[in-house]
Parts: sequence; structure tokens; C-alpha cells
Amino acid sequence: MVHSLGLTLYNLRPGKDAPASTGWAERPPGRLVWMHAPSADTAHGLLELAARLTEDDGVAVLLTCAGDLALRRGPIVQKPPVDTPADARAFLDHWRPEAGVFADGELRPALLHEAHERGIPLLMVDARKPQILQGRDGWYPGLMRSALQGFRHVLALDEPSARGFRKAGAMLSAVQVTGRMEEVSAALPCLEAERAALARQLATRPVWLAAAVPEAEETAVIAAHRAAQNLAHRLLMIIVPQDPARVAPLVARLTDQEGWIVASRALDQEPESEVEVFVADSLAELGLWYRLAPITFLGGSLAGTGCIRNPMEPAALGSAILYGPRLGAFANIFGRLGSARAARAVGSANDLGEALSDLLSPDRAARLAQSAWAVASDGAEVTERVLQILRDLLDGAA
Repeated sequence: MVHSLGLTLYNLRPGKDAPASTGWAERPPGRLVWMHAPSADTAHGLLELAARLTEDDGVAVLLTCAGDLALRRGPIVQKPPVDTPADARAFLDHWRPEAGVFADGELRPALLHEAHERGIPLLMVDARKPQILQGRDGWYPGLMRSALQGFRHVLALDEPSARGFRKAGAMLSAVQVTGRMEEVSAALPCLEAERAALARQLATRPVWLAAAVPEAEETAVIAAHRAAQNLAHRLLMIIVPQDPARVAPLVARLTDQEGWIVASRALDQEPESEVEVFVADSLAELGLWYRLAPITFLGGSLAGTGCIRNPMEPAALGSAILYGPRLGAFANIFGRLGSARAARAVGSANDLGEALSDLLSPDRAARLAQSAWAVASDGAEVTERVLQILRDLLDGAA
């Protein structure tokens, strides 16, 4: 890698003498691949790649991410080191990766330079836009170009992204347009016997789901259901509060103030034919409700602090998606769904009622759900291609 003047200036910035990071987990024995994502939202494709690499090849994976990743299983997750020469050396001395995979386009010049000096092959995937690590403002001539020179492969999302990497200094032969990698399946499980029994009970009734609804959105959801009932009087709303403690007061409000016939999952009641609202009591059963409801509103996105559930969950199970302007941690995913016309955005409580009423047309809901499913299931071929490139890098053939 060219040691640019920019890299020298970058390494001389204040804080370069900070002590090296410590507190890392123990390195597992055997082969190890290091992956890096700048945020939790950009780590989804890496998680599927890591699973394949571990399960198929028996290679351990370290994933560094500045965001919070709560994983029950999978790769070793650590915060990335401070981007200084000392921290980079300490990090690579400890983990001794055989290859590095970066996602999205964030560049950590000190770390990349040290990896390249050690002969660690580097791969950029889901490449969207090259950018120097945030918070490292300054004039660093040639820094981005020198950081990109270490990547043997840059696999871009699309042609505009590829042009951006070429213009920034990546090797022309390294840049390819491949598209996005497959993400870990978001399809939540359920008991098939229970799904089948409830499906028979609901029969041809129109059904919609309000998933992970915070208290601040209950009024909007209630208003939307009432508006949609004007078009479909047999419409059933399944509502899952974000907080299970809201189940009892919500049932009381729906019954006493709204005058609806309500059944509660917590009381082992069933959504009989006369029931207008079915209140579920556990987010753990969302896999069941997504399968039964052709339309899902994602709670937290309208009046909450941000969408609570991953929109790929209903997308993977064929439920059309309604969501508000507060995207939370899922902005990139909503962007993809929006670009594919695979989800319907609403700006207010009134908009939610209108959009729900519109999607009661089975054809409209089905088109939206099909587009969402296509987004949720794409990328398998890209992941396979990335996996083969990574295997070649590990074997010294690429």
C-alpha cells in the first residue's frame, strides 16, 4: 500500500499516543476471519456470510462493529480498535486474522495500512460509498486512495457505487458490481399446528396486525381500525403491545371505551367470529401473527422512538408493511423496501387509517407483500460468490 502524506498526517493527529485497546475476548484456536461493519444496520449481510463460513468451513469469525449487536449465537463481536498505529498493531497481534472483510465503505486508514503491511488480504462487500472513519476530519492528501489500494476486491451494490469507489482510488480491476449479500433469514418461527388451527378459525376474515405497539401509538392504531371497519365490518385487528404490562389496560380500554368485542391471548381466549380485536401478549409469537395477517403495521415508527421490529420479519413471511416516519435502526432496510415499492409509508394517524383501508384490497396487499418478500429473499447468489472469493483469498488463490 502506498504510504501517502495523508496517512502520515492522519497518524499525527491528536490522540495518536492513546493506549492500545484492551479487554478483547480470547482468540479461538485455528483459522479466523475478521469482518467489520460500521453500524449494526450494515452488519446484516456479514452475519449470513459469517454463519456460512463457520458452518461450512469451520472458520472462526470476529466481527467488529461500532454499533450494538445483540446476538444469541454467531461470530465473536467486539468494538473496533481506536484507529491509531499502536491500536492497530495490538489488535492484529491479538486476533491474527487470515483475511479481512469490510462492509458498506467505511475506511480505517491506520488499521487498513497495518493489515496490508502484514499481507492480510482485504475484501469490501455491500460497497455503497467510500468514506474515512467519522470524526477524523482534516486535510489528508491521498489518504482515501491509499486506504482503498489494499482491497483486492471491492464488490459494489450498483454501478453508481462502483464509480464512486473507482473515482476515490480503488484499483479498477478490483471493483465489480455484484449487488447486496443475502441477510440472515428474518422469518420468525411458529408452531405450524397452531397456525393451521387459527387460519381455519379466521377463514376468509380480513385481518391486520399492529406489531410491537407502544402506548403512545395505541390511539392511532385504534382510530385506524375503526376507519377501516367502515369498509370491512368483519375486519379483525391483532394487536401486540410493546410492553406486556399494557395488555390488561388495553383490553379494558378497547372494551369499555371503544365498545368493541375483544379477546385476550393472555386469558386463553380465541378470535371467534364476533371478535373485533384480538390482543396478543408476547412479542415472541410474532412469527405466528405475521403468517396470519396479510397487513402489518410496525409499531414505534409513527409516534414512538423508532421502529421496534426489523421490517424484514413481516417481509420474509408475506405480510404487507405499513410504517411511519420514525425508522429507528432500520433506515437502510426501509430505504431498500421503499426503492422496491415493497412497503407503504404513512405520515400520521389519519394516513394510517387511509393506507390500511386501501390495502384491504387483497390484490394491493398481495403486490406489496410479494415485493417485500423479494427484497427479503434476494442476495443468495451474491453471498455464494463472496464466500467463494473469500475461500480463494484464504487459500492464496485470489
